[in-house]
Amino acid sequence: MRIVFFGTPEFAVPSLQALLRERYQVVGVVTQPDKPQGRSRSTLVPPPVKQEAEHAGIPVLQPVRPLGDVFLAGLRRLEPELGIVVAYGHILRSAVLSLPTQGMINVHASLLPRWRGAAPIQHAILAGDRETGISIMQMEEGLDSGPVLHRIATPLGDGETAGALATRLSELGATALVDALSLLTGGFAKPEPQSSAAVTLAPKIDRDSARLDWRREADALARQVRAFDPAPGAWATLADAPVKLFGAAATDQAGEPGRVLAAGDRLVVGTGRGALEVREVQPAGRIRLTVGDWVHGRGIAAGDRLG
Repeated sequence: MRIVFFGTPEFAVPSLQALLRERYQVVGVVTQPDKPQGRSRSTLVPPPVKQEAEHAGIPVLQPVRPLGDVFLAGLRRLEPELGIVVAYGHILRSAVLSLPTQGMINVHASLLPRWRGAAPIQHAILAGDRETGISIMQMEEGLDSGPVLHRIATPLGDGETAGALATRLSELGATALVDALSLLTGGFAKPEPQSSAAVTLAPKIDRDSARLDWRREADALARQVRAFDPAPGAWATLADAPVKLFGAAATDQAGEPGRVLAAGDRLVVGTGRGALEVREVQPAGRIRLTVGDWVHGRGIAAGDRLG
């Protein structure tokens, strides 16, 4: 089977590696353009998936957007039978979806129809879900709405951050993808339509959604900190300057919302119900550091107020 693979970040790499390990014929990889980095923005850094593809000698397409006659002509020359999408980052139109002769499938980081959308990992943590997983679905033009071919569930651990969960789900996604391909090629796949009544949405995360509101209860704020670790980082303000918070847990202490109740090896901040204990911070313009280092550098003290 001739496969074209769409993917960009580290999350997609295990799936591409699994395809190559299982000796599937990956005839091309579509990923996003190299990103400029550095102070002068003159250094171009390739996406992780491109690096993996080039190492394996696979042709790579890098359109700014997967649209237009030039991109479609390049894709058509690959003569794909199946398309596989893993965290590619762009919506694919019908002209692309219909090009592989056997359609396209997607590796999605939730148990569909729960958490359709761009940020299923973050929203599962924010909601306090006890279970999440991977769904392999047939793609159509709707938002993650296609029939599901295969699911693998996994517990969502207490204190697990979005970064740690993404790493686990990337490996689980590779396993689920190989399982689904075995079902497809063996003729055993039974696509299951999604229940429209059970749909929840996971829209893209923006900076405003990562801001902490100290009037909320400590449990919800702790989930918010975990959901945005490592990026974009849940944040508050101190003297009008932003500071990101990491490694949070709820405690039974009580105090005025936003007031620093203790500042030592841990930072304890009052909330609408309970208090939030924090282990690491990243003040504006600085690297991530322990609360102890911040306190010793006189960055914060008990009695200060976070906004």
